[in-house]
Formats: sequence, structure tokens, C-alpha cells
Amino acid sequence: MSTLPVKKIVAAIVFALFALFTAGVVPSPEIALVCAILLLTVYLFAFEIVGVDVAAVSVMVLIGLLSAFSAQLGMAAPLVPMSELFSGFSSNAVMSIVAVMIIGAGLDKTGLMGRVAVTILKLAGRTEARVIPAISGTVGFISSFMQNVGAAALFLPVVSRISARTGLPMSRLLMPMGFCAILGGTMTMVGSSPLILLNDLILTSNKALPAAQQMETWSMFSVTPIGVALLLTGIVYFVLAGRFVLPARDEQDVTHAANAMDYFQNLYGLEYGLFEVVAPAGCPLIGAKLDDMERAARVRVIAVARGSDDLRVGPGGLDRDTGIEAGTVFGILAAPANLHQLVAEKGLVLRDELTTFTEALTPTKAGIAEVVIPPGSALIGKSARDVWMRKTYGLAMLALHRQGATLREGDGIRDLPLQAGDALVVHTTWAALAQLEGNRDFVIVTTEYPHEELRPNKVAPALAFFGIALFMVLFTDVMLSVALFTGAIGMILSGVLRIEEAYQAVSWKSVFLLASLIPLGFAVETSGTAAWIAEQTLLLLGGVPIWVLQLSVAVLATAFTLVMSNVGATVLLVPLAVNIAIGAGANPAVFALTVALATSNSFFLPTHQVNALIMGPGGYRVSDFMRAGGIMTALFLGVMMVMLNLLF
Repeated sequence: MSTLPVKKIVAAIVFALFALFTAGVVPSPEIALVCAILLLTVYLFAFEIVGVDVAAVSVMVLIGLLSAFSAQLGMAAPLVPMSELFSGFSSNAVMSIVAVMIIGAGLDKTGLMGRVAVTILKLAGRTEARVIPAISGTVGFISSFMQNVGAAALFLPVVSRISARTGLPMSRLLMPMGFCAILGGTMTMVGSSPLILLNDLILTSNKALPAAQQMETWSMFSVTPIGVALLLTGIVYFVLAGRFVLPARDEQDVTHAANAMDYFQNLYGLEYGLFEVVAPAGCPLIGAKLDDMERAARVRVIAVARGSDDLRVGPGGLDRDTGIEAGTVFGILAAPANLHQLVAEKGLVLRDELTTFTEALTPTKAGIAEVVIPPGSALIGKSARDVWMRKTYGLAMLALHRQGATLREGDGIRDLPLQAGDALVVHTTWAALAQLEGNRDFVIVTTEYPHEELRPNKVAPALAFFGIALFMVLFTDVMLSVALFTGAIGMILSGVLRIEEAYQAVSWKSVFLLASLIPLGFAVETSGTAAWIAEQTLLLLGGVPIWVLQLSVAVLATAFTLVMSNVGATVLLVPLAVNIAIGAGANPAVFALTVALATSNSFFLPTHQVNALIMGPGGYRVSDFMRAGGIMTALFLGVMMVMLNLLF
């Protein structure tokens, strides 16, 4: 028997014994059952007996069965009313997540998220140590003014594109982004649901307090120093420790790109690289044509930028007669030796990495492909130069393979009349290649490439409906899910997304995970389990210093928010924290704030909405959250306690 099953069996026995012990000390059978279900949930999540979404659905069904036979089990009432068992699927939180995924997909479909990714890459470069702070800091700031799950969902496509451009695995980027989205919610009093609720809970508590003990409500930016410290802690943590705590899952797109380059190198001997060079003032090439430069240097120009508004790539954009001006930027495919010789002879400036063409020539938009001239093609007998192949079809020829021999740029391949069976190795945009799939003059050999249909003409309606949704979230009392679905359905009706694409945009694993856990939170609250755990914990803390009491309240809130909604934990614990503070002679408003902040300390399990959202796309396991989130949980508690005591 292997080691892993033994660990699972031993753990199951330990959890079962603890459940039996708990059943003997709790005051009611309802609390005993709920405690047992909580232990089972933690066990299933921690040891991944089944998928985390399957575990959540199983727990929901178990709660339903126990509720259906509540009378036979000696319970005074069902754990969850049967009418509420599946209410999670229509809950405000779950429907908000569905809507924001659709909105994010709509913005991505217009190309806006690609532009955001390009901007971040230009500012941050391509190394993990710089990309993580750029993404996480941006998301953290945005989530201070909108729901953190909304900010995380909107940046999912951005992170995906940055991963494709840099080769950094999604699993190395999504967790820092998600954690910092949660941390950013602590920067203002509207950044998270617990903080939004806090002032109302304080006012409710004031009704039962004498005038001398009345609490002041918190202003919009009262928590900003604490939130900033927490966000910076999260960023620094992942920059310094990310290599040790973040998983590195293989990315299919990166693997495919590497395999494709290996294929063309092995089959055709093409050892080409992609370079970006600039023609400075005084360069001998100024006034010449592209054709003049390419023939002599044996290089292939695939993109040209002349000024900020004249970028040429793809069909209709680039031809051999394009003139070279001072400041012209070239995207060149060439053997490194040929490229360096050209740069040295013509005084060109070679850039270290792509900057001008980061977006246009990203592997998700363009690359090397293979096409064949079939019998009956109208191109037979004509050369690439005759048909202006680069300008007409968007195919920049790199090599021509005929009868066992491969000819390359500089061997006159563009002047050779094409024959049936000629295999052309070309650089092309994927959009141009997709258009040629129905063209009988070509047979497209390369089939595994991104078929991405962007709709840049839909930028205006996408931004309009996103703006409407955001305005409703920030400045109206409309329910969050309704506000967000206004933007989502607007994008569908205006043609930004087709309904099939909207369905595909939703991570149904995340939806089922969250919706299935809501009945568990309901049972924890209504059965009295939460109140009993809180009371028993606090009974053990008599006579300890105030800061220990405050830390205990924070730890209790952290534990509760791992197995129930942070809103439920806040509503339950704020009154308890206020009473504890008054009894100990501490500031009750600070204790209440401690609860509202600590319910955002939800990193150890993928039960928080943001963690559930990123789990599927990042390929994370529960153990990944336990490893990285465990340290983050301790850091959160430490920084929060220090900042609270320094400020208040």
C-alpha cells in the first residue's frame, strides 16, 4: 500500500474520532451533525478525495438528506429548509460571479484586455518578479472600489494573455492576483461586503449600549493604511517567496509554440528568431524600399511601424514597396547571424525585446505556419512576387520546400513560379490564416493555432455596458447581481458576445463549488453551531491581555470565514466582539473592525469566491492553497494586528 492512501486513512480515523468526541460535548444533535459535516468538508478538501467541486456538491446533498430525515434523527428542525437547499445557485454572490465572468469575456473579445496586458508588459517587462507586482498591485487598487471577485474576474483574461506572451505559467500569476484582489478589498470601507456592513452593525449595537459606550462609525478611508500595508505585504510575499510556494503547471499554449518551432527547425532547418529593430536618423536604408533590404540581407520583414498610428502587419498592410523612413520600426524573422550582419552594416538599432509589436506579433495572434499549393490552384505558374503574396494574403514566405529541397529567403523563393505540391513555410497572422481555410488555392497544413475572433468594432458598446454596470454597483442601491447582469446581458444583446460564448465564459466548476457551500454556511449559522464555537472559544480566554483577546477574535473570524460566508461570519461575530471589548475595557469599535477585516483573511482553502474563481483556470489543488495560503494567513494576522494597534 502506498504512503498517500495510508495518510488518508489515518486522517479519516482522526477526523472521525474528533467528530465523535465533539458529539459528546455539544448541547444539541443539530450542532453535533453540523460539526461532523464541517470536519468531513475540511477532510475532503484537504486530502482531495474527490474534486473540490464534487466534494462541495456531495456535502450539499448530504445536508439535504439529513434535513429530509431530521425528525427521525431527533432534530427539532431541519438543518436547512428543503426550499433553501439549492438557493445557492440563485444567490446574489454566485449570480454576480456568473455576470462578471461574462462581462470580462466581453471586454476581452473586443481586444481591450489585450491592450491592458500590453500596457502592463511595457511597464513591467517579462520577468516574474516584475510582472507579479504590476498585476497584483493593479488588481488590488481596483478591488478597493469594487467587489474583489469582480476585479479578479475582469483580470482573468489579462493574466491569460500575459502568460501567453511571457511564457510564465498561469499558476504562477493567478494566485498572487487573486490573493491581492482579496487584500485590496481592505483598503476602503466599500472594498468588501464585511466592511460595507460594519457601520450598520455598529449602529445596531449602539441601540443596546448606554450613551457613554456608543461607538463612532468608520469613515471611507479609515482602513486605508491597514489595507495598503496588507496589500504591500502580499505583493512582497509573492515576489520573495513565490518561487517556493507557487506551483508551476505546464501551459499547453507555451508547449505547443515550442513544439511548433521544433517542428519547423527539424523539418526545414529554419533556425529563425523574431527581432525588433529601428532605423535611426542617418541610417543608409532611409529612402529605400523593404524589398531592397530583404533581398540583400536574407531577412524577412513581417511588420513595420512608421509613427504611432501607422502599424502594418497582415493582409493589405505590408508590401515590398513600403518605404523606409527615419524612426521606422521593423519586425524581422531571420537567422540570428544574418540579422546581426544587417544591423552592423546598416547602422540599425536592435532592441532587446519586442516593444512596438508586443501585441501584434504575440503567439496568440501570429506565428509560423505551413501551407501547400494543391493541384488546380490558380497560383500555379505564378510567383509570390506576381501575386503580392504578403500584401494580398498576409503570408510572408520564409521557405519553399520542393522535391526534397528547401529554399530560403535570399534563394529567390519569391521569384520562383509555384508548382503543385510546393510546401510554403510562412509567417502570418492567425486571423489571415483562418480566412484562407476556405480558399481552394491553398491547403492549410497547420491546423493547431488560436482561432481567435476579436471584435474591435464592439469596443464602444462593451465599454458603455461595463460603465453602466460599474456605475450601478458604486452609486446605486441596486442588488449587485442585477447591476452586473445589466452589463452582461447588454453585451450579449449588442453583439459583443454571442450567447454560446457567454456560456463558455463561465467557469461552472467555480459556480458549483460556491453554490454548494452556501447551504453549509446556512446550517452553521441557523443550527447555533457558530455561536456555540464562538462562546466556547471565548470562555477559555478570561484574564488574558487585551491584545490576546483581539487576536483571538481575529483568529476566530478567520476560521469561520473558511467554512461560511464572510458576511455571515461578520454578522455573527461583531456583536460578540463588541461585548467582549466592553467587558475587557477595550475599544469596541476597534474590535468590530478587527472582525470585519479578519473575515477577508481567507486564503487557506478555496472557499472564498475569488479563490474558487481562479482554481480552475490556474489548475490549482487544495494543497496549493494550503501551502501558499497558510503563510499568507499568518502574515495577514500579524500585519493587521500591528497596524490596528499602531493606529487605534
